[in-house]
Amino acid sequence: MSETALLLESLRLMVIGMGIVFSFLLLLVGILRIMSRAALRLAPVPATREPQTTTADPAADVPPLAVIAAAIARYRADRRRRRR
Repeated sequence: MSETALLLESLRLMVIGMGIVFSFLLLLVGILRIMSRAALRLAPVPATREPQTTTADPAADVPPLAVIAAAIARYRADRRRRRR
């Protein structure tokens, strides 16, 4: 076989292979969309709850960095006590 014939044959096989893979992926996407729609129809609607009104929490106004710093300080103090 000549080089040209080999190149054309390889090109044909590549197109066939890529076409099969592309077709399979399209089929997979279609099946997933159908399953997603079916799941949304069959699944019960989640009950929405009213947001709870809570009393003012004193810890809500503390910045997260202060909480982290306090936790580190307590950890270090506990380690110092254990060493003694």
